[in-house]
Amino acid sequence: MKESKGLLLEGSELKASTSILRSKVIKLEQKRDFLSFYAKNNKYQGKRFFWKSPDGNSIYAGVGICITLQSNQTEHTYEEIEKKWHELLKDSEINNPYGAAGIGPILFGGFSFDPEKKRTNLWKNFKNAHFYLPTILFSEIDGVQYLTLNQFGNKDNLEESIEACLEELKKSEETTSNETFTNKLLESTEINGNEWKQMVTEVVQELGQSLKKVVLARESRLFFEKAISVEAVLHNLLNRQKNSYVFALESEEDCFIGASPERLVKKSGKQVFSVCLAGSIARGSDAAEDESLGLELLNDPKNRIEHDYVVQMIKAAMEKVCSTYDIPTEPSLIKMKDIQHLFTPVTGSLKNSASIFSLIELLHPTPALGGYPQKQAIKKIREAEILDRGLYGAPIGWLDYQGNGEFAVSIRSALIQKNEASLFAGCGVVKDSDAESEFKETAIKFKPMLSALGGK
Repeated sequence: MKESKGLLLEGSELKASTSILRSKVIKLEQKRDFLSFYAKNNKYQGKRFFWKSPDGNSIYAGVGICITLQSNQTEHTYEEIEKKWHELLKDSEINNPYGAAGIGPILFGGFSFDPEKKRTNLWKNFKNAHFYLPTILFSEIDGVQYLTLNQFGNKDNLEESIEACLEELKKSEETTSNETFTNKLLESTEINGNEWKQMVTEVVQELGQSLKKVVLARESRLFFEKAISVEAVLHNLLNRQKNSYVFALESEEDCFIGASPERLVKKSGKQVFSVCLAGSIARGSDAAEDESLGLELLNDPKNRIEHDYVVQMIKAAMEKVCSTYDIPTEPSLIKMKDIQHLFTPVTGSLKNSASIFSLIELLHPTPALGGYPQKQAIKKIREAEILDRGLYGAPIGWLDYQGNGEFAVSIRSALIQKNEASLFAGCGVVKDSDAESEFKETAIKFKPMLSALGGK
């Protein structure tokens, strides 16, 4: 089918344009395979995204770019993207007979961790705010599948275009998700490893009454024999990290991809959901060792203090925007394939119609990714950290035209660039932290993506 021209629109351009967004949704009677749809549409490479929630209740595969909303501003980034989205929707024609959240036009993307951090060439293909509305959206909500077609700036017949989309879906029926893709890892390099350890030692010496925790991240660079298959990595993540948010966001020749266990915020009507996730330890080699390690984590003072910083920060945020909220008094364990974490779920009912972007701004970064107190910790990261985090550790997710949405914290992630990949991991540094131990902790956090990419 003919793809709508991908457009990068600033707010003024939206006002001046005589074109409008036209969108149509149909329910699919026959279930399709998401990964096949994503893989078979590799003609859209660089213009695709993928998303699956941990419970599998929301899955999205978007291909083609109908509208791009981006910003490299260092301030008011959330407000700018929200304003552009509202302007785009203002005079839109949306044919969606299915009223549930997450169905219809979906804007997908993410924000950089710290827009004030000096940018490097590593993230040249991603902006501080990087979102797009796909031309074709294949979605599954609560077990029901839908196809959404979005058009802007052309007058193609939507009914004919939908038929063309269905024909493309039929062509992608032969699943590629079980195909094997072998790619030899040639080299793995710790980027500035010794400098990172020295930085941790220096930051520990600065912690005290005022600054209590700083999360410091590092990068490991992998070099493979052939270009990395995004589809193969997604296949591995979907099979190995079933309790995570699995995501991929492509831009030009790069792809930011990951499997995060951490929700930042979900908004469904006036209901809001978040998670406190901080404190981690490895999985055991057998059930007995795994249980022992879990109990060690639950009773470890350092990890409990780190976790409580997150709880207190999110509790303060909920008090500002919610009429009622619920936060358990004790954390539990969430066990992923390679790592286990202290975990406290948060639910609340919003006082007013706060937007999901305003909630993101209130919560990001939590002490799990930034530190405590928030502003002091971010300032220290900006000054001390060698790494340009880009989208790592930042909000990534979707929002619909009705104001619903869900964003994860983009940890356990990698930036794929042809036959190379950068892995990212961080750890919370507190007063009794040891640089060597923190280095080993980040190595554990590399494992999910290292394994999915084909490393050991």
